[in-house]
Amino acid sequence: MGLLPGGNGVSVAPPTRPISTPWRPICWIASSPWTRPTRCGSRTSTYIWTQEGWLYLAAILDLYSRKVVGWAVDESLERHLALDALAMALSNRRPARGLLHHSDRGVQYASDDYQKALKKDGLICSMSRKGDCWDNAVAESFFATLKAELVYLTEYRTRAEARASLFEYIEVFYNRQRRHSAIGYVSPSQFEIAAFKRKMAA
Repeated sequence: MGLLPGGNGVSVAPPTRPISTPWRPICWIASSPWTRPTRCGSRTSTYIWTQEGWLYLAAILDLYSRKVVGWAVDESLERHLALDALAMALSNRRPARGLLHHSDRGVQYASDDYQKALKKDGLICSMSRKGDCWDNAVAESFFATLKAELVYLTEYRTRAEARASLFEYIEVFYNRQRRHSAIGYVSPSQFEIAAFKRKMAA
């Protein structure tokens, strides 16, 4: 495991959970992430400081491989940020109807537009219990890793600089190179390739 080049320190503000919605079973209990690829996904968002102001990152992870399959950044934490990350994930994975989509209880995920997008593609909505971040532990763990290995080590002058840095970390390092203990100390991409080869050989 290695780290991407960094700079000086940076602070990150904690996300909020301003809305209450009905609770449903969390996805890594509802289906098995080890045997059924792209059956469930987990998502949340975080804040990153730059000298131009805050930059917001939303991400969706496949719980089977821990791969970041969709993500988006923007100057605003409005629902279009969440919708952009969802659109990338759907484009990258093209999941079958019935995929379980788990998120925290943020207003952008509970918005009418977001819920309509989930229903349109046949995704089943699941949300964390009120005040319980551990329900979304996989996504929270990803952001903790991102902050420890990149964000806390880097002082971003511009949002564009932060965007480029996040792209390199997520697409080049985290998905393709960084080893993950939950999937046998290989990268998410390596884990998926191995799973595909096993399926073809069966």
